[in-house]
Amino acid sequence: MSKLTTPEHVIDALEALYTEAVTALSAALNTFLREGTPPDPALRKSGAFCYPQIRLIYNPDGPPPPISRAFGKMSEAGTYISTITRPDFFRDYLSEQLTLLMRDYEVEIHVEKSDSEIPYAYVWEQGLATGLEEISPAELARHFPSPNLADIGDEVADGELYEPYETHPLALFDAQRVDLSLKRLQHYCGTPVEHFQHYVLFTNYHRYVDAFCDWALDQLVQDNHYTSLSVPGGLEVSEPTETTRAEIDATPWRRFQMPAYHLRAPNGAGITLVNIGVGPSNAKTITDHLAVIRPQVWLMVGHCGGLRHSQAIGDYVLAHAYLREDHVLDSVLPPEIPVPPIAEVQVALQEAAASVTGETEKQLKRRLRTGTVVTTDDRNWELRFSATSRRFNKSRAIAIDMESATIAANGFRLRVPYGVLLCVSDKPLHGEIKLPGAANRFYERAISEHIRIGIETLERLAADKGAKLHSRKLRAFDEPPFR
Repeated sequence: MSKLTTPEHVIDALEALYTEAVTALSAALNTFLREGTPPDPALRKSGAFCYPQIRLIYNPDGPPPPISRAFGKMSEAGTYISTITRPDFFRDYLSEQLTLLMRDYEVEIHVEKSDSEIPYAYVWEQGLATGLEEISPAELARHFPSPNLADIGDEVADGELYEPYETHPLALFDAQRVDLSLKRLQHYCGTPVEHFQHYVLFTNYHRYVDAFCDWALDQLVQDNHYTSLSVPGGLEVSEPTETTRAEIDATPWRRFQMPAYHLRAPNGAGITLVNIGVGPSNAKTITDHLAVIRPQVWLMVGHCGGLRHSQAIGDYVLAHAYLREDHVLDSVLPPEIPVPPIAEVQVALQEAAASVTGETEKQLKRRLRTGTVVTTDDRNWELRFSATSRRFNKSRAIAIDMESATIAANGFRLRVPYGVLLCVSDKPLHGEIKLPGAANRFYERAISEHIRIGIETLERLAADKGAKLHSRKLRAFDEPPFR
């Protein structure tokens, strides 16, 4: 275990150890497939199938310097360790974190084998082992490392404090947690994880997907930094033709629970749109897994019920606070913990709304209102309004939906900047209920404008490569050094 002196050397050493472990595990799996011979127990005992890990040692003379940025900083002396998967995929992220730490602190960094084995399920889809799907998982688990839920968790992200004098985590997520989420993203979204971009939009209507794809294809014939559009089912378009739109419509996106669409750009600087469907459970699921990629920001652009008489269908709601009635995060982020707005995101959303609509400040003020959004897990909340109306009234809520607070709360919990811009599609308290005819007219008028506001917001935030996004209000006092 030698001391490494540059971020490039650290990442290269990680890649070498990771490739060595994956190659050994794949070879053992292929041998088992061909000959039925399980791996030599001595091979596993030697750590041949183990993830690499970074060991960072920081022992300053005196307290750490008071650096004010939100990440890439040390809060106390000690030894910091995290296992790493897919260092090739995370090279840019690792380089960013290590560059800051190695530049501003006198640290020792070593790369070594960990004692955490790579589960076989995370290897065979890399093309190094084939035919294993014909063998039962129970049989494979007898001889090879397999996913163990006891080894996968979010204790670091959820703020569980460490015992004195133990090593500290270097990152929020270890390798097994990351690998689990990378596989889940591919399963739910139907696209390679390599295609996910750093700037993310969530929606809950496929009509927004249609509008996004139309806009994305238009971008690909213009002179800009976008290079291709990747859609579920394996289709990727770089040079649109007359038949491209029909080809996108014909892809098997319906097979995937939360289909994702990626307008790609170099270094992940493009835009990903995920149709998460309806409900807080889906919202938590996708953000739990997307967080391991460490996106720069995610935004929700969806519909809501307007709760104020002064609102009109088609008005916008810029969420500034949340009444959390979604319940899916209560055990890890209790509802009494405030979820603050991220100022940079709020400003970008408002500026983008003004730009896309072309309205004056006075005109926009009539249509865009900032306030509290209620997020409920009960789609038929109207049927029990007498039991909830007093709480809604006390909160001064101006809109209600089923995903926004979950998106924001999980962004807060997992340290991903977040924002929400909703469009009023009905006013159930005032007799304007969403019915098919009126809904269709609303969709035709509002969706294109709404998605364009979300897109322009992300482009504004990406202009400085996300440098202003990462607020210290997302960080705890005992935070891991990595973002």
